[in-house]
Amino acid sequence: MKKTHKAAICALAACVAAVGAVVYFEVDPASSRLFPKCPFFVLTGLKCPGCGSQRALHCLLHMDVIGAMRHNFMLVASLPLLALLGAGELLRKRRPGFYAALNSARLAMATFVVVALWWVARNVMHW
Repeated sequence: MKKTHKAAICALAACVAAVGAVVYFEVDPASSRLFPKCPFFVLTGLKCPGCGSQRALHCLLHMDVIGAMRHNFMLVASLPLLALLGAGELLRKRRPGFYAALNSARLAMATFVVVALWWVARNVMHW
């Protein structure tokens, strides 16, 4: 892929993320019909691992970390891992060992287990 093509894709992604951030900052997902409801919750009455993420993102954009944790603790807790994954991608060629460790089957399996446990726990404990 050409550098200019890669740069254009990155610029487009940054613009889309910025527009999304502005929308989530300005509009509260808890009180707006603009945002979709979780289909899993609507169908089953149970919370999926992502339930509350839109409201948590709104809180995070307003620097309300405690409020975000109340809506979806796993989203807030996963931010350091997401930052590491982003750093790993940026350093992919300069630090291949770091990239390989972050993209290992072991980390993927651990993440899957944690998300599955979160899914069960939040429904059993009514979080």
